[in-house]
Amino acid sequence: MEEFFYQATVYLAAAVIAVPLAARLGLGSVLGYLAAGIAIGPVLGLTGTETEDLRHFAEFGVVMMLFLIGLELEPRALWAMRHKLLGLGGAQISLSTFALMGAAMAMGQPWHVSLAIGLALSLSSTAIVLQTLSEKGLMRTGGGRSAFSVLLTQDIAVIPILALLPLLGSYAIPQFSSDGSIILESDSHGAGHGSLSLVDGLPGWAVTLVTLGAIAFIILAGIYLTRPLFRFIHASNLREMYTALALMIVVGISFLMTLVGLSPALGAFLAGVVLANSEFRHELESDLNPFKGLLLGLFFITVGAGINYRQLLADPADLIGLAALVIFAKGAVLFAVGRAFGLRRRGLWLFTLSLAQAGEFGFVLLAFSRQLNVIPAALSEKLLLVIALSMLITPLLFILYDFLSKRMADARQEHEPDEIDEEGPVIIAGIGRFGQIVNRLVQASGFKTVVLDHDMEAVQLMRRFGVKSFLGDPTRPELLKAAGIAKAKVFVVALDDPEGVVKMVSHVRRAYPDLHIIARAKDRNHVYELYQAGANDIVRELFDSSVRAGRYVLENVGLTEYEAAQAAQTFYNHDRQNLRDLAEHWIPGTPASQNPAYIERARELEKALESAIFEMAERKRKKSSEAAE
Repeated sequence: MEEFFYQATVYLAAAVIAVPLAARLGLGSVLGYLAAGIAIGPVLGLTGTETEDLRHFAEFGVVMMLFLIGLELEPRALWAMRHKLLGLGGAQISLSTFALMGAAMAMGQPWHVSLAIGLALSLSSTAIVLQTLSEKGLMRTGGGRSAFSVLLTQDIAVIPILALLPLLGSYAIPQFSSDGSIILESDSHGAGHGSLSLVDGLPGWAVTLVTLGAIAFIILAGIYLTRPLFRFIHASNLREMYTALALMIVVGISFLMTLVGLSPALGAFLAGVVLANSEFRHELESDLNPFKGLLLGLFFITVGAGINYRQLLADPADLIGLAALVIFAKGAVLFAVGRAFGLRRRGLWLFTLSLAQAGEFGFVLLAFSRQLNVIPAALSEKLLLVIALSMLITPLLFILYDFLSKRMADARQEHEPDEIDEEGPVIIAGIGRFGQIVNRLVQASGFKTVVLDHDMEAVQLMRRFGVKSFLGDPTRPELLKAAGIAKAKVFVVALDDPEGVVKMVSHVRRAYPDLHIIARAKDRNHVYELYQAGANDIVRELFDSSVRAGRYVLENVGLTEYEAAQAAQTFYNHDRQNLRDLAEHWIPGTPASQNPAYIERARELEKALESAIFEMAERKRKKSSEAAE
């Protein structure tokens, strides 16, 4: 027990010290966790043989992360990604495998060993990439979505790779039994360990049926069992039971996937997608987020702590050179594949630099290859260190992307628009101060919104606060069409660009005559322009706040709260009506001061407003006097 407390204190203290320092320096939390692991492992020697066991435990954080990502994706959105999953992801894995296999063969390795090396190193780090993309608010960008598609494809590809590796063993000669199942001589080496599995010894067709049955069970359970379960837990009135249920769902799915030989992360992601439309998704997110963050942090620490510094110091140039070769080879493939699939500029560089490393699945595949005698033990140890070094370099690649991104932004302020995969009854163009308030109120009332903005910094800032928004120019008709404007009920124009707002309202009114348009106006003249352009409701930026300030003045010069509120409401109603009246006298391009008809009507309406407020006040005073008598 003392040993447990000691190790827990060491790991937690390292994280608490290193991660805030890295975040303050702008290096990101992942680099902080890796640095913490290096400090307590190779540098100070505070860790022992428990690091490897902790790494396997902490990999469950990746499972939780993919479950939470699945909660953010509706099945329709996942179906829309099918071309990227099959094309982009498949091309990356295949080309990276052959490129790294060719490099290994050039260094004198046999073809079957080289193929195993290429397969292991072709997979990227799901944990580091997704964590960093989420942290930097880049998940919804074109490059971020493409990277996620490739990572998901890689998680799926682990299954056939694990099935292929035994065939590469020098002693593994495949034979066929009478029922059609494949028997390997190497199977006898792993027998007798009592591992739980539902597919061991089954023929190929039975394995397929069991696997499909497990997937079908997850889907059906997500649709039909989660609601009764949550209602049952709700009846207990115990907050901790919600957390227990969330953990049970993820752990249970992972266990079932393991029994049928599938990736637990893949199963968790599938369950998340099934529950994406559930009313309990926010409950699940809030319960699992803390566990995900801590487990991922622990995983990164174990990667840093597990570095074999003696082997690294014995031949640093060779190992660092191999890690750089892996990053360069994968980067070249990613750059070519990204361009072929339409990625450009910052999206292309984000896609290339984020996935250029080897990943945590490489540890699993190398260990499995070593057990099967596919890769020699000495070479396997060397490659494990290469994977760890490439993962350590990854945060520096993201820093390089930030540098390149700023340079490209300075050269050209246009950004690659996001791929919009959502629709809603309310579309909001602009997520500045004005649009934020509108969006918060509408979403808090239970209505779905689709938010668009052309300002990268504003979009990324909102994403850090959990506000989902899409990068793109809302004035572009194709972007509005992708956001589902043809089916929307309300369109809110909240841009801080008076001319752009008028043009957008005019275009949308012509294209969608039945759509209700609410527009932000800078001043009275802007109101008149929007009125003529076809806006249904027009909101002046400072009008409501100015009326409220005037009400506070009235409350502090003698009126009661009720009287001040009535005066403010009367002023509000009259001013809105007056604007409609004055809009008929307004002449585009002519200043109001040079429009006699406008000035005369404005004076008449102002006198009518004063009379209305005065009469209201007189009625209140009479009622008060009669009540006193």
